[in-house]
Amino acid sequence: MPSPVRVARLSVLAAAALGAALAVAPAQARQDKSQAEQAAAKQKLSNVHQEVQALGKQQAATAERRDQLNTELAKQTTALAAAARTLRQTDAEIAAKQQQLEQLQQQRAELKQKLAGQKAAIADLLRASYALGHGSDLRLLLDNEDVGRVARALVYSKYFQQDRVQKVQQLMASLAQLQTLEEQITAEQQALQARRAQREKQSRQLAQQRASQQKLAAEADATYQNQAQRLAALKQDEQSLNALVDRLQKQIDKAMREAAAREAARQAAARKHGGKAPPPLEVGDAGANIRGNLPWPAAGDVRRYGNGVLIRSPGGSEVHAVANGRVVYAGFLRGYGMLVILNHGNGWMSMYGNNETVLHGVGDAVAAGQAVGTASAPTGVNTGVYFELRRDGQPVDPRSWLSQHR
Repeated sequence: MPSPVRVARLSVLAAAALGAALAVAPAQARQDKSQAEQAAAKQKLSNVHQEVQALGKQQAATAERRDQLNTELAKQTTALAAAARTLRQTDAEIAAKQQQLEQLQQQRAELKQKLAGQKAAIADLLRASYALGHGSDLRLLLDNEDVGRVARALVYSKYFQQDRVQKVQQLMASLAQLQTLEEQITAEQQALQARRAQREKQSRQLAQQRASQQKLAAEADATYQNQAQRLAALKQDEQSLNALVDRLQKQIDKAMREAAAREAARQAAARKHGGKAPPPLEVGDAGANIRGNLPWPAAGDVRRYGNGVLIRSPGGSEVHAVANGRVVYAGFLRGYGMLVILNHGNGWMSMYGNNETVLHGVGDAVAAGQAVGTASAPTGVNTGVYFELRRDGQPVDPRSWLSQHR
């Protein structure tokens, strides 16, 4: 049996061991909890990283898809512009053929009236010839002994015969002309019918292309997930336009320097040979006396958009130049559709965007009021003819330069 002293010692040791165990347990629990929290935090951070990576991949895929859509949209918009221009040319040809047909029909009506007069004149000649002696020169000779009278009667008869032959020949020529006119009218009617059938086919194809282009534009627009992305895209489009304008302005400046050099050389050559060169052409300020007087390029409701305005014009309606100028750009630009840029000199440019088709090419001179394109049909809030004015490369508010009376 253990001694009381040993028992007491063992009790003290057991108590110490129990105390130590009780002291270690909370520390271990805290350590386990900390490790669990760290593991949870790491897992959460890993999940966040995975979500960020997935979102980045999704945004990259969306951006790539948007670029693909915009590339396809550029192709379709260009093809649509060509189709719309072809249809417009067909309409002009139909109108010209219709006018030609109407002219031929008018000529036919006048010729028929002329034929009626010629027939009446021949009938009068026949009656007059009958009155002279039933149209017989031999009877004049047999019934008259007076030589002078016979001679006069024969002369009259000769004149009647010549006039009658001439009128008959004129009548025959007119009848032949009428036959030619009838054949021309028939040919024009057939050609007109063929052009109208072709126009109907072109119209159906154009409608299909319009629907396809609008669907593609809506699909590209749907890739923007929020307003911030749309604003970012708008800024990017503006930067593209600014870069284009800068490049065009440099080309214009270069052309002006070359023209000035040629003019200086011409004047120097004239002075060398003793001639007198005419004074250089002085161009006034393009902006003088036009503020608030420029015509609107199109009709429709107006709202501010970017650096210009959107004009909600009916699809197919004409878009007109606000002043005399020369085309320096005509083509597709992302954010502005089919875009036409006119150079008016002295640093002034005007821009016409969202056209369904453009009616002039680079280098063409355009007069104020002349059509530069036709409007695309509005399909949403931010659609319509885009118009912008720039002076020395800087946008100006077009509403302060355009006429207040529409």
